[in-house]
Amino acid sequence: MSDDRASHWETIYQTKAEDQVSWFQPTPEPSLTLLGLAGATPDAAIIDIGAGASHLVDALIGQGFADVTVLDISQAALGADRTRLGAEANRIRWVCSDVTAWQPSRSYDIWHDRAAFHFLIDAADQATYATVLTRALRPGGHAIIGTFAPDGPERCSGLPIVRHDADSIGKLLGDGFELVDSRHHEHKTPWDSVQLFQFSTFRKRS
Repeated sequence: MSDDRASHWETIYQTKAEDQVSWFQPTPEPSLTLLGLAGATPDAAIIDIGAGASHLVDALIGQGFADVTVLDISQAALGADRTRLGAEANRIRWVCSDVTAWQPSRSYDIWHDRAAFHFLIDAADQATYATVLTRALRPGGHAIIGTFAPDGPERCSGLPIVRHDADSIGKLLGDGFELVDSRHHEHKTPWDSVQLFQFSTFRKRS
């Protein structure tokens, strides 16, 4: 499954410009708002999961964040990020991996995932994701997870997805996490349609 996912996303990012995909955002909201809510400071260790060609990393650099890791399954997506950032790309740690196959070697203060988790439709992959997240996040750290909402789309990029709310994600993460924020977000695509998202922020218990 991991190889199939990698092939799919490599094709997407090799054949489409960043503003030709539905999830494109010129400004990474509400992610920046939620990072502020989580108490992120410029010295916080942040990892952006399934970042694709997101501009969140640009915004974080612009705000002086010095410990940012970007993980994506597509080398082409990461290459687009690095090209866009130019010399600033050297300030970022880049990881090309399927999150379900990744072995974190350090801990982070904030785990951010906008629209990657909902592509994991198998229960085993979802459980592995939760295990990796738990290992990667320090006690007291925050996980910000954005997915299509229960009344959002059922497919994206030609793939089926699993729609979530805070309860479904909380059950997966387990008692080691507490919900600190839950909100809907109306994302406007580059062609002016609206996709309904759900963002949930959890704190890992000490």
